[in-house]
Formats: sequence, C-alpha cells, structure tokens
Amino acid sequence: MHLLVIEDDPRLVRLLRRLLEEDRHIVETATTGLDGLDIADATTGIEVVILDLGLPDISGLEVSRRIRATGSEVAILMLTARDTVGDRVTGLDAGADDYLVKPFAYEELAARLRALGRRGATARRPEPKLVAGPIVLDETSRRVTLNGKTIDLSPREFSLLECLLRHPGQTLSRDQLLDQAWPFSVAVTPNAVDAYVHYLRDKLGSAGKLIETVRGVGYRLADA
Repeated sequence: MHLLVIEDDPRLVRLLRRLLEEDRHIVETATTGLDGLDIADATTGIEVVILDLGLPDISGLEVSRRIRATGSEVAILMLTARDTVGDRVTGLDAGADDYLVKPFAYEELAARLRALGRRGATARRPEPKLVAGPIVLDETSRRVTLNGKTIDLSPREFSLLECLLRHPGQTLSRDQLLDQAWPFSVAVTPNAVDAYVHYLRDKLGSAGKLIETVRGVGYRLADA
C-alpha cells in the first residue's frame, strides 16, 4: 500500500519507514501536521494515513478534520498515548477510521493496515480506465490501447503497466514492481522487471519513453 506517516518522533518515523518498506509498502513521511497536509494534497494514490495525535504545530485531530474537509476518503489510522473512551470517540468523530494506542507492537499496526486495506478495497470504486498520454488501460476488459489502437500485452506486461499507471510520477523499486506484477511467483529475481520493462517499452513505441529509469532504484511513469 501507499502510506503517509505523520509523526513528530524522528526515531519512530525511521523505525516505521524501515519496517513498512520491508513489508513492501510505499512510505511518505512528515514530522508536522502542516507538512503532512501538503504531502496528502500533492501526492496521488495515498491509501492510508498513519497519524499521530500529538504534533508540534497543529493536532492530529485538526489534520484529520482538514483531510476530511477536502472530501478525501483516505483511511486514517490515528496513533495516541491516550486511551480513554472520550479520546477514541473524539478521534473517530474527527474522521479517523481506526485508533492505535502507543506503545504498540508493529505486528498489530501491520494487522490494522491489512484490515484498512481490505476495507478500502471493498469500499473504493476504482476507475475502470487508467490513462497516461496516448496509453489507455481498461481494467474491465483488460485491454490496452495506444492512440486508439489495441496493443497485445502479456499478462505480466499488463500487470506491470497497470502498477506504473496507478502510481504516476512515483518511483517504484524493482522489488515493489515485482511484488505487484509477480505476487505469487517463486524464483523470480528483480532482473525480470528490467526485462519486462524493455518488452513493454518496445510495444509502446514512442510512448515507451514515459517509463523512466531511476538509476539504482527502479522505474517511474513520467507525466504525459
């Protein structure tokens, strides 16, 4: 999942980033509420905000209210050291979807993220078509067109392109792409991603330049 962590404790931020990225999540971080709001507003595809209640500028409650005021339905998991019924009710009323009391075990955080992910997958109505310049991917028909003409992609190429289209402008590591396009495969190395990006670029012709290589990291889909 694509996550935004808004937490003012730098040690906890570093720990959460490491553990979450080891679980193959894409992680953005902010240490103030206002910075977190800027990232939430500017970044496409964030699925869950992990939000500390006690921030140095504005409270987590205010951050949650402002996110909801924009009409965003992103899941919000609120972190707090307070555990009274009143605190939980206040957080939920401010727009939080779940509540986790500090200190917490990472395993519980991970479980709650999985639950929020399942809930979001059920509630969201994904756009049936993903578009980048002349490329249109129709998820319903599993058909890709280039300048209005259908191009023939293998299931793996389709999955790889779908992942890139879902995260425009974001750098995805080879491991993250591998996890998306080869979720149940064994004995597949990150080098397979490079090979399939090459195949995909060839089939996309001049539009293949939209898939940019980020040296030493992976790939990203450039703005069309």
